[in-house]
Amino acid sequence: MSELNELGLAEARDLLRKGEVTSVELTEACLQAIEAADALNAFVHKTPEIALERARAADERLRAGDAPAMCGLPIGIKDLFCTRGVPSQAASRILEGFRPEYESTVTDQLQQAGAVMLGKLNMDEFAMGSSNETSVYGNAVSPWRRGNDDTALTPGGSSGGSAAAVAADLCLAATGTDTGGSIRQPAAFTGIVGLKPTYGRCSRWGIVAFASSLDQAGPMTKTVRDAAIMLTAMAGPDPKDSTSAEIEVPDFEAALTGDIRGRKIGIPKEYRMEGMPAEIEALWAKGAEMLRDAGAEIVDISLPHTKYALPAYYVIAPAEASSNLARYDGVRYGHRAKLAEGDGITEMYEKTRAEGFGAEVQRRVMIGTYVLSAGFYDAYYNRARRVRTLIKRDFEAVFAEGIDAILTPATPSAAFALGEMAQADPVQMYLNDVFTVTVNLAGLPGISVPAGLDGHGLPLGLQLIGRPWEEGELLNTAQVLESAAGFVAKPARWW
Repeated sequence: MSELNELGLAEARDLLRKGEVTSVELTEACLQAIEAADALNAFVHKTPEIALERARAADERLRAGDAPAMCGLPIGIKDLFCTRGVPSQAASRILEGFRPEYESTVTDQLQQAGAVMLGKLNMDEFAMGSSNETSVYGNAVSPWRRGNDDTALTPGGSSGGSAAAVAADLCLAATGTDTGGSIRQPAAFTGIVGLKPTYGRCSRWGIVAFASSLDQAGPMTKTVRDAAIMLTAMAGPDPKDSTSAEIEVPDFEAALTGDIRGRKIGIPKEYRMEGMPAEIEALWAKGAEMLRDAGAEIVDISLPHTKYALPAYYVIAPAEASSNLARYDGVRYGHRAKLAEGDGITEMYEKTRAEGFGAEVQRRVMIGTYVLSAGFYDAYYNRARRVRTLIKRDFEAVFAEGIDAILTPATPSAAFALGEMAQADPVQMYLNDVFTVTVNLAGLPGISVPAGLDGHGLPLGLQLIGRPWEEGELLNTAQVLESAAGFVAKPARWW
């Protein structure tokens, strides 16, 4: 048997139910791996006492025959999820010292399903970033290296800590959130599976908001089957979230039949970007061939408004962020700046936000405030909303023509070095989201599956986009792709 922390959810679940391992043993193996991996800076708030307490409770449930799907399985939680009594900072200084008196709906459901929380995971501040370099905790570091080069690489963002932790076997799985690709891009960079569900499939209650019409929680796992298991536990309607859909949650694992014969897979011509690396192009073609060999029909399609997706996203997301982040003022919780004699409430707001928000958050708040201001609202924000509608209609049109899923690259490159993207030109960093933002703008489910390695031995992922609410079919197609790709590479241990 491999080291216990190297197991996936499905393997560990089966061993637990057979009585061959205990949750305490699984949890201790993960805790030891976490302690030995500080160089990755993935876990930023460790909770070993909570983990072992929940593991012991899970073992009791297992012995009693009362074992829900996630019972006894140790996972990591992105710092964006509020967890009762545990620091929940969204990787920002402005929430320093904040320990919620409540639990997010998603983490509560995972806890009810018996999952064991190992701790909180690093991320970009307020989920704003594509490289995990905007965190108050410092950079998360990928466990992968370019051959024998010891240059530190990004695990992607904003769910970079989650991706690094799963790829390095510090936990069996982790939660992530995806606003413009923040589950799928880091999953692709680190060789794991990342699923962004349909908007409304998982409750947003208790998740620190970035852009409320785009944010969606999802699982980051070692296999597609694990993603199906975890999504079943995370999903469901929530009366506390008005955007949560009143739709029954199916057994996503049961949908994994391995049969995609007759399914139509679309290949959008607009995703063939100028300057796309030959390795990405070749992997995309290989992925299409794998699905064809499995019995699917490959169809060329057009999504004509794709080229407007990034500009529309980087108007809508900052606009919503500027509204959501207005609540951080130093009055009720979190950081408050020291005031000089004679300072009033306006000075307190200004100084607190200047000290509490990092440069990228400040940039996006200013952009968002600008596009919502009088004189620019129609020129920017309303125009971006209209473009969003056109992008959504493009997808609706191809699905109406019988397309079951769409295959695209997940990222325009493999992982880049930390510090490689010039902070002076944030647009260069924003381009990392070029293949993923359309899915959020249209509210669709999307999944990144590891499918190959580049010339430096770094993971490359392929993305599948599904019909709304049909995560089961999407996961089934993703598992066929996963099986055909046969990706088994792991990072060489250096940490």
